[in-house]
Amino acid sequence: MNHFLLVSLFFSGVCFLQSHSTNDLLVHGGIDLLKTDNTNLFEKAQVGVELNYFVVRHFAVGGGAEIWTNRETSFAMCVRWYANDKIFVRFRGLIGANEATAGVGWAKPIGQFWRFEALGDLYLNNVDFALRAGVSYVIR
Repeated sequence: MNHFLLVSLFFSGVCFLQSHSTNDLLVHGGIDLLKTDNTNLFEKAQVGVELNYFVVRHFAVGGGAEIWTNRETSFAMCVRWYANDKIFVRFRGLIGANEATAGVGWAKPIGQFWRFEALGDLYLNNVDFALRAGVSYVIR
């Protein structure tokens, strides 16, 4: 029975290292792999950077920038709600582009502090859809 307790404590500690905690910072950078308004391959690119602060374990607020090759950079305000440590919902307002996005993401730990993220965003004003991939770093 003691071995079971030790193994359980070990795995719960490992799982804790993979999860977010209150007051953590999450630095994220990603690039759109596919977007419905891209008519030609490599015609334009869109990159996003964010800094998120975890107010509570499953909820983060943040800001960042969306950088386009064919238009001006927009400031982004965002919120993330994590259903668990790997699935989250994100909402962003893009100031400058006068746009809002709602999306769902998936995060895969690739180290103690690094995450790979895949996101699907729906642009609400233009009714475009984008698939984005990126990496995140957790600052405890």
